[in-house]
Amino acid sequence: MKAPTVILLVLLSLLINTAQSRGKNVTSNYSLTKNSALDSGGTPAIMTINSFEKGGDGGGPSECDGEYHSNNFLIVALSTRWYNKGERCFDYINIYYNGNSARAMVVDECDSNRGCRDNIVDASYAVWLALQVSQSDWGQTGITWSDA
Repeated sequence: MKAPTVILLVLLSLLINTAQSRGKNVTSNYSLTKNSALDSGGTPAIMTINSFEKGGDGGGPSECDGEYHSNNFLIVALSTRWYNKGERCFDYINIYYNGNSARAMVVDECDSNRGCRDNIVDASYAVWLALQVSQSDWGQTGITWSDA
C-alpha cells in the first residue's frame, strides 16, 4: 500500500470514530477519486489553509459547535454567504482539485467581518492531504466545490 493511501485510511478511521462518538454515521461520507470531469462542476472558490485546533490560526472555536477540531479531520469553514447562518453546519461538501475530490464536513464560518473574502473554503490540513496538493502549493489554491 502506498503512503498516501495509508494516510487517507488513518484519517478516515479517525473521522469515523469521532463522528460515531457524536452519533453520526459517516462511513459513506468520504471519497477520493481521480476524475478530471469533476473539476468542471461545482462552485469556483479559493481554498485556503486553516488550523481548527486550539491556539491555531483559525482563532476561536468553530461556530457550529463551539469546539476546536483536529487538523487530522476533513473539515472546512465556509465564507459567510455559503455558511448561510449555520445552515450548512455538519453538512458535507465535495471539494474538487486537479482531478481529485474529497468530502469534508462544514464546522465553521470564515467570517467576512474578520477579513475573509466571500469566495473562500478554509480547509484543514487533512483536506489538503486528501486532495494530494503538493506541500509547496499549500496556502491558497483555486478549487470548485458542491454540496455532497
